[in-house]
Amino acid sequence: MDSKEIRQKFFDFFQSKNHQIVSSAPMVVKNDPTLMFINAGMNQFKDYFLGNETSPHKRIADTQKCLRVSGKHNDLEEVGHDTYHHTMFEMLGNWSFGDYFKKEAIAWSWELLTEVYKIPKENLYVTVFGGDKDDNMPLDTEAYDLWKQHIPVERILEGSKKDNFWEMGETGPCGPCSEIHIDIRSDEEKKKVSGKELVNMDHPLVIEIWNLVFIEFNRMANGSLKMLPQKHVDTGMGFERLSMVLQGTKSNYDTDVFTPLINKIETISGVSYNRDEKTAIAMRVIADHSRAIAFAIADGQLPSNVKAGYVIRRILRRAVRYGYTFLDMKEPFINLLVPVLEAQMADTFPEMTKQKELIIKVIAEEEQSFLRTLEVGIQLLEKVMKQTRKAGDDTVKGDVAFELYDTFGFPLDLTELILRENNLKVDIDGFDKAMAEQKSRSRQASVKETDDWVVIGKQEKSEFVGYDHHESEIKIIRYRKIKVKKEEYYQLVFDKTPFYGESGGQVGDKGFIESNGEKIEIVDTKKENNLTVHIVTVLPTNPEGVFKAVVSGEKRDLSANNHTATHLLHYALRTVLGTHVEQKGSLVAEDILRFDFSHFEKISSNKIREVEMLVNKLIRNNIPLNEQRSISMEKAEEMGAIMLFGEKYGDDVRVIKFADSVELCGGTHVNATGQIGVFKIISEGSIAAGIRRIEAVTAGEAENYINKKLDELTDVYGLFKNSRNVVKSVADVIGETKEMQKELERLNKEKAGSLQQDLKNSAENINGVNFIGVKLASDMKTVKNLAFAMKKDVENLFMIIGSHDKGKANLTIAISENLNSEKGLHAGNLVRELSKEINGGGGGQPHFASAGGKNPEGIQNALDKAKEIISKL
Repeated sequence: MDSKEIRQKFFDFFQSKNHQIVSSAPMVVKNDPTLMFINAGMNQFKDYFLGNETSPHKRIADTQKCLRVSGKHNDLEEVGHDTYHHTMFEMLGNWSFGDYFKKEAIAWSWELLTEVYKIPKENLYVTVFGGDKDDNMPLDTEAYDLWKQHIPVERILEGSKKDNFWEMGETGPCGPCSEIHIDIRSDEEKKKVSGKELVNMDHPLVIEIWNLVFIEFNRMANGSLKMLPQKHVDTGMGFERLSMVLQGTKSNYDTDVFTPLINKIETISGVSYNRDEKTAIAMRVIADHSRAIAFAIADGQLPSNVKAGYVIRRILRRAVRYGYTFLDMKEPFINLLVPVLEAQMADTFPEMTKQKELIIKVIAEEEQSFLRTLEVGIQLLEKVMKQTRKAGDDTVKGDVAFELYDTFGFPLDLTELILRENNLKVDIDGFDKAMAEQKSRSRQASVKETDDWVVIGKQEKSEFVGYDHHESEIKIIRYRKIKVKKEEYYQLVFDKTPFYGESGGQVGDKGFIESNGEKIEIVDTKKENNLTVHIVTVLPTNPEGVFKAVVSGEKRDLSANNHTATHLLHYALRTVLGTHVEQKGSLVAEDILRFDFSHFEKISSNKIREVEMLVNKLIRNNIPLNEQRSISMEKAEEMGAIMLFGEKYGDDVRVIKFADSVELCGGTHVNATGQIGVFKIISEGSIAAGIRRIEAVTAGEAENYINKKLDELTDVYGLFKNSRNVVKSVADVIGETKEMQKELERLNKEKAGSLQQDLKNSAENINGVNFIGVKLASDMKTVKNLAFAMKKDVENLFMIIGSHDKGKANLTIAISENLNSEKGLHAGNLVRELSKEINGGGGGQPHFASAGGKNPEGIQNALDKAKEIISKL
């Protein structure tokens, strides 16, 4: 059966067992500081396990998009090299929230695999938790006895805590699990070695196919286990592996999940998949990575240099590099795979069709950019190889290879490949050391210690009352201490709260709580796993008391102005530019709003003005808020509400309507648009391929911005003696300035030519080096041009220029390339040492470097010290 049928049979089976079939959550995680991406099927149900929310359905089944490329769940290096690891994959799962438990989960998994999918029973093995002394946990006899009803005892294996005890993290819900493994080797191989001996031994054809997790404990911060009030079932079955089994292949990549992509790669590259192992690995990597990249972009995560965006950029670059190196793909090609992926996946994941154009454009631009980076990296590597050979060495230093990787995105394996082709190698230990140092710095910057929640009373739920109230009488129902570096603060959860937790682009509220004369400042409010947490630096003296909670009303009102203005802006953009405009991100603060949206060209000033005028018209119309606080998704769709891709909505949603602007939104808004006062766009530009950003201000901030601009214009009028045509006056001055600049450049060139000859004549030959040391009162651009001109004109040159400009000191060193290897002179190292004389620092390449400092008086000392260094060669 094909993969679509396999997926549908799973849904049909669990629907027959009274499970609600739900859609996949976006792969990119929001409002959870512990995760960047969904890496397991349970992630979207985390709040149910934590007790922060109650599931609307006791039984659920789904297929969940997952990404495993960071943290402890990181399969990146195995991808493509084996047959069953992936970055992005689908996890089929069935869930019980306080309903059925081990008996039903085990029986249904066996029924589906052996009776519906018709997998031969003799090919299956199961594992159960064998117990753990440290946790004082015995063998899971309940699961063992249940499995005996379905499978011979010799096929039931006891597993370790590592393999058969699932934990969400260092703390939180956890429990024993039971894995189902399958042996798809040939009969001949099975006779030689029993599959029993290969379970959990990383054999490519004896693999885990389904994991049944029985969540019944809570891991505390001190490591102890506490029984949960309700028991849950969490199962996960790899869709790609299941397809491999049911389609009778020996590799996930030989199933119809991947073969259309691989066939397209063959067509684009003109290379056969079976040409050799390196080619096959490259095509598997590209096929896998293209899925991860496309789905991440569809779910709202653009490639960037930070956090989740950096992970996606890294995956994309890895795919490009494999194509570049092993398939000779020197032009963008991954974007050409998107239509194939859409044809395969759109039935289950409609976002692939709706976001197709954006996905293609973003990927194409990222590919083009990285291909340019690869070319630059190769040129830099060629220089490094030349220097290495001149030094009589055959090993490139590890820190140099790491700089290529870290600064220019040049992968280590590509560096190794090119070096190998040139009979050179890289110091891997040195590279690993540099990498470890960087990771250590990152870890130290983000070390966070979290204590267990201290629970007060029995109430578990928290109600948000902030739509209607800025103040409320509240009780603290739980709190915990957090340590980050040397700072310590507390998170408080209230039984009800008027504070809005940061989410949906809107920043969190600030304010205070007070009781019996004690006033505690709320410095921020955040949403974590759908729980509103209030950040304080000190804990109330009596956390069990009754408090008055007060939101900073001015900050809240200004944020509401900007949030409503964001909705009006979205509507205006779609009206003026077209309905292709979709929100891709936003920031709503009290002083500014930022709106990211899909659009494929720069917006003209006339269009920007048209958008701005439409928003201000809507404000002047004083349109009242029409809020539908809790309606069905079906009703919201009937109203034409705009929904954001990359967001996970519940069964009941909140709709915000201002005339024809209708959106799903959980933020705070004005009661009528007239409250906003005025709206002013202050910038518009591109932030990524097909994504543009508008920044705007409202109310008092807009008035301040406009008044500032008017004041500046008044000053300009004054400078031109209130000319009737100030634009012409400014244009005339600019024209005159350009003419003067040309004349100045001509004079500077004449002066530089004369100076160059004078410096050449002043060169001293010291130990075979033509030494020039000079002080100049000049800017850095002139100094740099002079240094490069002298380097071309003078052989065996060592030149140091001490310059000062506007009270700052600069040192510039230029060295002939042959002196780098023959004399061991390195401009970057020397300038770092000499810059101490001017109380500064700097660096650069072996043949050219510069440094800046605060002490012009030290320039002569630096020149003298440089001459002394050359004298000692």
